[in-house]
Amino acid sequence: MSYEALLEIPPYSLEKEEKKKILTERLVELTKLHKEKCPEYRAILNSVDFDIDAVEDYEQLPFLPVRLFKELELKSIEKEGVVKTMTSSGTSGQSVSKIYLDRVTSSNQQKTMVKIVSDYTGTGRMPMVILDCPSVVKNRLMFSARGAGILGFSIFGSKKIYAFNDDMQLDTDGIKEFCEAYRGEKILLFGFTFMVWQHFYKELVRLKEKGIIFDLSNAILIHGGGWKKLVNEAVSQEEFKQRLKDVCGLDSIHDYYGMVEQTGCIYMQCECGHLHASIFSDVIIRKPEDFSICNKGEKGIIQVVSAIPESYPGHSLLTEDEGELLGEDDCPCGRKGKYFRIYGRLKNAEIRGCSDTYAAKFNE
Repeated sequence: MSYEALLEIPPYSLEKEEKKKILTERLVELTKLHKEKCPEYRAILNSVDFDIDAVEDYEQLPFLPVRLFKELELKSIEKEGVVKTMTSSGTSGQSVSKIYLDRVTSSNQQKTMVKIVSDYTGTGRMPMVILDCPSVVKNRLMFSARGAGILGFSIFGSKKIYAFNDDMQLDTDGIKEFCEAYRGEKILLFGFTFMVWQHFYKELVRLKEKGIIFDLSNAILIHGGGWKKLVNEAVSQEEFKQRLKDVCGLDSIHDYYGMVEQTGCIYMQCECGHLHASIFSDVIIRKPEDFSICNKGEKGIIQVVSAIPESYPGHSLLTEDEGELLGEDDCPCGRKGKYFRIYGRLKNAEIRGCSDTYAAKFNE
């Protein structure tokens, strides 16, 4: 099946066997493509005597550790075919991943994200408040994960404003005017988890004490980038949601899990609090001692597969995150596919989420 045909299928409509068949076909095709086009990837496959003709299921495909993208320049296109280079988040002193995109991969990332997010927000564009500062997206040729996230979600905004100036001070008057202008309409808020808490929520609390209150009961917040700093501050997901509801009436809040190495294939949190895999991607939880597949309810290392990447061999990756499969095809929200929980970074793994990387500054 071509990727264009896959995009025509509703993102959470396929049951286990049908999804597995389609994904296996696509991921085997990508493995062959990258083996042919990427010398480093070919050398890795040859070193483990991998026989692609013996693959019956995408769970049998080899996976690359995400950290490899910090060490090697992995791409399956010529230099002149690169239209965009994306970099992962990283604190000072950390090396960053570099992901090379051609037009096809970049376009499919955007189309996929639209399909996934629209399932949660509806198909129309909305007035949008970006809970960040404008300087993050200035360099359009070298996207950081944070800038890429902002630009990716910006396609859902009909009219957009940034909530903060470049010193991360809240533009109270600007937001007040924006909310007044679009009173009665659904407004989209987007930001990274720690920034939402540190700069938005805490400022709303301070303003409320002075009698300045924002009514965001008709808004949707999508946030992501890691929970490490908030967990350290003993702020749970439940408390995060409740506090925002208390201070501004915000009641529709969706976390998401994603990474620059597989942009487009994000895992959105449903109304039941579960992260979901769409038909464009999947998660496999593996045991750290031998990389065998965990049973439902067992904690392990998260492997992610994506049907998108054609310009670089990022279609099957082993992350540095720990998670647990909760179920498949039977979430009470009605969406088909696997749903799972993230427990955070593996011990001794580098901080790398946009939110957690930014939060690390507060410990310096």
